[in-house]
Amino acid sequence: MEDEKFDCIIVGGGVAGCAAAKILADNNMKILLVEKGEWTGSKNVSGGVLYGPTAWEIFPELYNTLENPPFERFINRRRLSFVSEESSFSIDYKTDHYNKVPYNGVSVLRSKFDRWLGEQVEEAISKSSFAEDSFVATEVMVESLIVKNGKVCGIKAGEDEFEADCVILAEGVNSLLTRQIGLQKEMVDAKYVASGIKEIWQYDRDLLEAKFQLDGLEGLSNEFVGCTQGIEGGGFLYTNKDSISLGLVLGIKDLRESDHNIYDVLDKFKEHTSIKNILKGGKMVEYSAHVVPVGDIDMIPKQLYTDGAVVVGDAAGLLLNTGKSIEGMNLAMESGRLAALAIIDAKKKKDFSKNSLKNYQDRLSESFVMKDLKNFRGAFQFIHNPDMFQKYPDLINSIMKDVFLVDGQEKQKTRDIIKKAVDESDLSYWDLMKTTLQGGISL
Repeated sequence: MEDEKFDCIIVGGGVAGCAAAKILADNNMKILLVEKGEWTGSKNVSGGVLYGPTAWEIFPELYNTLENPPFERFINRRRLSFVSEESSFSIDYKTDHYNKVPYNGVSVLRSKFDRWLGEQVEEAISKSSFAEDSFVATEVMVESLIVKNGKVCGIKAGEDEFEADCVILAEGVNSLLTRQIGLQKEMVDAKYVASGIKEIWQYDRDLLEAKFQLDGLEGLSNEFVGCTQGIEGGGFLYTNKDSISLGLVLGIKDLRESDHNIYDVLDKFKEHTSIKNILKGGKMVEYSAHVVPVGDIDMIPKQLYTDGAVVVGDAAGLLLNTGKSIEGMNLAMESGRLAALAIIDAKKKKDFSKNSLKNYQDRLSESFVMKDLKNFRGAFQFIHNPDMFQKYPDLINSIMKDVFLVDGQEKQKTRDIIKKAVDESDLSYWDLMKTTLQGGISL
């Protein structure tokens, strides 16, 4: 039985699970990566931006794929749009500084990208001493963990049981197994999660590049504020090779308490003046929805390790929303890497107790992941101010409408335009002062 035991079992073939599996295989560990879908990441529906160098460090094979990369486009144009009923005001930034490899950010279609990650794990396994004994197993539903004498020592999938010295839980935001072993005490509160809804619109590639002024693999990411009919959340648009990912992320608690459903909010967004012309010439080819963390550090379990197990990625609630960008995949990958490094150390010491695996959380605390989450904790409260979802976008667009208005009448000075807009809004000068101060401190 000892010969059949794995050094580590990784539950979940998303970016966190694949990152951990790749590091472990590269370090000659006997592993089992299990994924409930048909291939790694096939259940992951998000289309977003993978930021930072982490992916390039864990998967240096990316450097060899630039002629036909597994990602869609590198992002060298960022746009933030404030939306009111009939208007939109955008902050738009484009730079050649982000044209260099490793790219600052790349747009990905997760099902495609995660499948490539899984192939890299299999390649790493084939080069290890356990080429015949390590596996990537798909269409495996893990129902529970094997726990003996308080230590996690394997998984149960149907009638099959697999044992290991350690288990990495990369199971996603629902985190059923994490709750089973008590690292998460109860169901995740609705205020900590959101419903992401996304459509893929396909275009002739030349048409897409003309619409967004793209050349080669250049890409755009566009976040929207004020497009959710007052519900907590926002919109997004990311350019892919010959398609766009368009959708919304809405707080489940706020959505539940509103009189809207998510499909109607998305349809209304698609009819907005900033979106409807973009959709001309495109065809909607895919629709999906998914539960995601909202980026509140309070969602993260106080302890991400126990005897024989660690928790990574969305299962650990790792998402950062600074208002400038939404980062999740890079945090998930980094947590997977740090978990793998902690398990490699535990293997050397032959100690997979929680005292040994605490090394993972210590590494995480010293990484950019937890440092950024702590430093930008105030940003979460600032961004989730209810006034941000309608009142402030309305105020901004009211000001800009009069700033650019030419009506044959005496022109108003900007300060008078702003005063008039504030006086006609539902915001007080005290609200503006508080929000400006909070934004300056938290962002």
